[in-house]
Amino acid sequence: MSFTGCIFPVSQKVFVTMQQRRGEGQTAPIVRLLGLLGLLFASLLSSLCFAQDWVRTGSGLGVEKVRLAVPDFKSSTNDPQNAALLKTFNDTFWDDLDNSGIVELVSKSFYPLQTPGQPNEVTFGAWNAPPPNAAMVAFGNLGVANDKLTVLGWLYDVKNTQSPQVLGKEYTDVASDDAARIIAHKFADEIIFRLGGGIQGIAESKIYFVSDRSGHKEIWVMDYDGANQRQVTHQNSISLSPRISPDGTRLAFSSLTKSGWDILMFSTDLNRLVSFPRFGATNLSPSWSPDGLKLAFSSSRSGDSEIYLCDAGGGNLHRMTAGQGPDVSPAWNRKTGVQIAFVSGRTGLPQVYSMEADGTNQQRLTDQGYAVSPNWSPNGQFLALAWIRKYGPGEPGSSDIYLMDIASRQWVQLTHDGGHNDFPYWSPDGRHIVFQSSRSGREEIWMMLADGTKLHQLTFTGRNTQPNWSWK
Repeated sequence: MSFTGCIFPVSQKVFVTMQQRRGEGQTAPIVRLLGLLGLLFASLLSSLCFAQDWVRTGSGLGVEKVRLAVPDFKSSTNDPQNAALLKTFNDTFWDDLDNSGIVELVSKSFYPLQTPGQPNEVTFGAWNAPPPNAAMVAFGNLGVANDKLTVLGWLYDVKNTQSPQVLGKEYTDVASDDAARIIAHKFADEIIFRLGGGIQGIAESKIYFVSDRSGHKEIWVMDYDGANQRQVTHQNSISLSPRISPDGTRLAFSSLTKSGWDILMFSTDLNRLVSFPRFGATNLSPSWSPDGLKLAFSSSRSGDSEIYLCDAGGGNLHRMTAGQGPDVSPAWNRKTGVQIAFVSGRTGLPQVYSMEADGTNQQRLTDQGYAVSPNWSPNGQFLALAWIRKYGPGEPGSSDIYLMDIASRQWVQLTHDGGHNDFPYWSPDGRHIVFQSSRSGREEIWMMLADGTKLHQLTFTGRNTQPNWSWK
């Protein structure tokens, strides 16, 4: 991570200069100076550790993780479908818990030889003592009978031998690979909810994005973990900036139509476009209010691109900004619904600003460089943004993902020189961020925890950009 106010280079320079002036024979002043520098280093290290804490606390990270063992679920019937469905379930279940950011999964190499498939098979001493030294064990069984899939799952506190059961669930569905994945997501979310402070898990959430794999830039959707990628729109043109509504029933996006760049509306219930006004000129980057009743977007209908607001159906259109230079990329505060962040070129290079939802109290948030793509965390405390801190001819800066605490204006860098990183978007639980990056050689969708760890790639086919995470 990078933080403001680093003084290591200055200290090193002072030390070298003093040594050169006094000569190698005069060691006492050098020893005293080393002692002072040691104190300076310790003080700075302490402040840097504190600086890391603010982002981890604010994003729900940094707390002590529960040590959880997850032995593979066992087969409960002799149906030939069991083997394949067990693999799908076990792989999905493990990955969901591993990606959650709230547990420390015990390595399977530490597990005892006999693993449980039901409660009477749990041997507490084998799990709560070294080498597994687990606090919790999630276990169960899966079976197919008459083409019906049944999964029984339990979460046990193996440190509490008197009343160990924390959770017990039964799931049934038609026997299929998709059903096994969905059940794994559901049970993982139940565990994450109980171990993660009552915050709903994200295993059943969706990510919308732009992909050119069909030959045109269209809107696609996938599960949060990159599975089940499918095309949503078929405009045979260029479609950008997908934004799913809070209730998940409508998808707003920008598309190049015969009349220009328009905001289009897609119904996920009807699986087709529905009517929405055409405002003329260039209209981009729609953004839903948290109540789903309003839509902010940028439009050049008055000349420069400005931020406009309308009702969810396109009525009651009015302008929010009127400054010099373009104003684009509005993003609602998802917690309060009364602030909007946006990007403005009114002072030259793009910078991130905020304003009240009625257009008042416009303030600049970034202080330098080239800052774009703000997105508000679900708790309303942070903005994620793409920022080139040093921008211009000869500057070595790259586009990286940053977090900014709105109240204190502190910032922390999450990605580091791994290609061009842009369009960060928060998960509904506030623990993860999805973004686009060219670190693999071309633009793809990546995900990480909100402290910059557990970075992994979600898309691998075509060029994939501008991700948008569902609200739930």
